[in-house]
Amino acid sequence: MSDVKGPMKILLVEDDDDDYLLIQKAFQEADLCYALCRVRDGEKLMDYLLSRGDFYDESLYPRPILILLDLNMPRKDGREALKEIKSHPKLHKIPVIILTTSKNESDVVCCYELGANSFIRKPTDFHNLVGVVKIIKHYWLETVILPLIGN
Repeated sequence: MSDVKGPMKILLVEDDDDDYLLIQKAFQEADLCYALCRVRDGEKLMDYLLSRGDFYDESLYPRPILILLDLNMPRKDGREALKEIKSHPKLHKIPVIILTTSKNESDVVCCYELGANSFIRKPTDFHNLVGVVKIIKHYWLETVILPLIGN
């Protein structure tokens, strides 16, 4: 979990340490000034979003403005977590971007049916990953108007 404090957080749900480090570096390279926080699976994601367990203090773990969600994780995978988020009355407005290595067309269809806001395949090289982060920054954080999401 990131120790950066502040109200504007992007929550990354990623179980792979190498992918996390690359995404973190890509955020820095893209000059993305939002705090990037990480949880490792769908169970921890729901704990974070619902202020349970280690995440009980909403001042330290405020509701994220955006969720970057991997699909294939232990305990509760991204599909299950997405379904839970989009069916929850207090969470469904949070934009969820699927960020995965999956090339399975059924995953694309499933995620959009469950309410994903975008589906992005993780690039395999760092340069392209930085490009994807810049696109996310430009579109989701500079162009669109997101609803104010209170805790």
